[in-house]
Amino acid sequence: MSNKIRKGDNVIVLSGRDKGRRGAVLQVFPGALVLVEGINRVKKHTRANPQTNSPGGIIDKEMPLPLCKVALWNPSAKKGDRVGFKTLADGKKVRFFKSNGEMIDA
Repeated sequence: MSNKIRKGDNVIVLSGRDKGRRGAVLQVFPGALVLVEGINRVKKHTRANPQTNSPGGIIDKEMPLPLCKVALWNPSAKKGDRVGFKTLADGKKVRFFKSNGEMIDA
């Protein structure tokens, strides 16, 4: 699995119900899923559990999105962008935006 999108990155949703919305990546799961803050919110019905003292009811929570449905936000181009990797002269591997070649991890 490539790590083109990492925890803390700002991403934009490319398709689906939340198309065009932006948020920060909270977690990247194996199997190409990503959890984005405030995106893909669902209502989950939960039963009360007296052992953990958690009440029942309907809770709002974020669900993971497929990694192919998000793109890294490019602040200079003001749009979602593809990401590539290149190795610098000192041997450090960095990410860069494909549209303008700007470094992400400088």
